[in-house]
Amino acid sequence: MSIDKKSKNNSMLKKNLILAVLVVAIAVIPLLFLKHAAFTGSDDLAKNEITKIAANYKPWFSSIWTPPSAEIESLIFSLQAAIGSGVVCFFFGYAKGKAKARAEIEVKEKTIEGEKN
Repeated sequence: MSIDKKSKNNSMLKKNLILAVLVVAIAVIPLLFLKHAAFTGSDDLAKNEITKIAANYKPWFSSIWTPPSAEIESLIFSLQAAIGSGVVCFFFGYAKGKAKARAEIEVKEKTIEGEKN
């Protein structure tokens, strides 16, 4: 492995570690400093604010199915997030692989043209 690749890998590792520390800090800091805060969903807050503005407001939609417990609801939400991130990451990887393959083809074409000349 050349020195350029080693330094590139080290800088990439440093960037990834910094990003990982930032992600953990963003998740943990609110829990440490806001010990008695209520981390409720935005749906409940929106419903409360709407009823303050218009007391006779009736929702136009209701849930088809309500999960039996908050744990199941959280599990379904996590599963949905995991599937969504998997789909997004797949397309990012696909696009990167496609670009890499295109670049390799261009390099091969240039070497073939160079051999002809």
